[in-house]
Amino acid sequence: MTRAGSIGRDGFIAKHGLWTEAQAEMAADVLARARELELETIRLSFADQHGLLRGKTLMISELEGALASGCAMTTSLLLKDTSHRTVFPIWTSGAGVDAPELTGAPDFLMVPDPATFRVLPWSSGTGWMLCDMYYPDGRAVPFSSRAICRDAASRLAEAGYDFLSGIEIEFHLFKLEDRKLRPEQSGMPGDPPDVSPLAHGFQYLAEFRMDEVEPVVDLIRRDISKMGLPLRTVEIEFGPSQVEFTFAPLPGIESADLMVLFRAAAKQICRRHGYHATFMCRPAFENFFSSGWHLHQSLLVRGTGENAFTPSAPGALLSEVGETYVAGLLEHAAASCLFTTPTINGYKRFRPQSLAPDRVLWARDNRGAMIRAIGGPGDAGTRVENRVGESAANPHLYLASQMIAGLDGIKRGLVPPPLADAPYTTEAPALPRSLMDAMTAFRSSAMYREVLGDGFVDYLLAIKEGEVSRYLTEVTDWEQREYFEIF
Repeated sequence: MTRAGSIGRDGFIAKHGLWTEAQAEMAADVLARARELELETIRLSFADQHGLLRGKTLMISELEGALASGCAMTTSLLLKDTSHRTVFPIWTSGAGVDAPELTGAPDFLMVPDPATFRVLPWSSGTGWMLCDMYYPDGRAVPFSSRAICRDAASRLAEAGYDFLSGIEIEFHLFKLEDRKLRPEQSGMPGDPPDVSPLAHGFQYLAEFRMDEVEPVVDLIRRDISKMGLPLRTVEIEFGPSQVEFTFAPLPGIESADLMVLFRAAAKQICRRHGYHATFMCRPAFENFFSSGWHLHQSLLVRGTGENAFTPSAPGALLSEVGETYVAGLLEHAAASCLFTTPTINGYKRFRPQSLAPDRVLWARDNRGAMIRAIGGPGDAGTRVENRVGESAANPHLYLASQMIAGLDGIKRGLVPPPLADAPYTTEAPALPRSLMDAMTAFRSSAMYREVLGDGFVDYLLAIKEGEVSRYLTEVTDWEQREYFEIF
């Protein structure tokens, strides 16, 4: 065993040709910068099937080895639900997903992407890189959501387009009152903390409310700005202690990479100062409001950078390409909800008259619609905003679902339904009412099975089935209120 091989496989990256020449040069720059900054540790992370960061912290002395040989990580992390339970039989042949590479929880290799290198301002002397996942024989792990997102962007590129997306993300900030760290509270999952809001709500975009939460918001804002995340605005939302951060549009998968880092950063920064940030869609508190993730998106013509959604016809809202793209998003909206709204809690947000969608339609600059189209002739900023997503969505799978569904609309020349002026009363198919409904739509989607393969579709469904199964066996407060006295 060599020193480099102690954390990975000797020469793994070069042996399997996993980096471009540009990445190799960036890796050398990362190593030089880490030494110049006298970093002490480097965090290597990958985004798991839920979009949560998992990884290892290496001493800086191991960075050079990791940049040549990768870093070993257990494959069982790919087989867990949101409670961190392993939901597949990893000790049987194929681990329940017909993948011999996962039998017995062997290693896969995390390969750092040097383009993602950051220094974490809240953790002294600490660098960070996002990683891709490979089997020891050099093959990409097919369950990697980042790889799926990259593949979706590549398919768009083959069709002549680059994906451009911008993030508007809502979430809640609380003061931590009790972290619930007693041994009996450390289950799978552990008991959620007791918290209190930082401000009353119901004063949407009120400067007074913003000033109340600003001391905590500033903790996040300053550190993510130091990391170079392209923050545009910080806003107070409608509900108590609810805020929204918006970011500049980024090409390809970069918005997804940004989102996994931002969510982790916000939670870590807040926890270190006695606060709690949550991206859970609808916290179970009286008078609180759901949080959404609005994804702005357009396509750029490869080679020219021209906005392919900008129409040329007078009075048109979108180009023909834009309309067929929207038609694809609408056609596959129900199945895509497994990516855009992947939690049981997220479906509590789909309510009429709530600034959240409840049916599959599009409209001109209307925040009640699932797809809000913005722009027109001569407007280089013409785009569509999908308002169906929840803040807890896996960023890579959310973006991938948009690219995959939109491209299907383009290739098939789909035509969207008429624009809706009244999105909460227009006759249109309803969005799924539950995660179970979304799973049914996803399971039967021939398009997603063709693009992603039966293996990944069934893998993701099995993970969500584990989550649903645990949910259905729990007795809820609603059931106790509804039945305990009268029966």
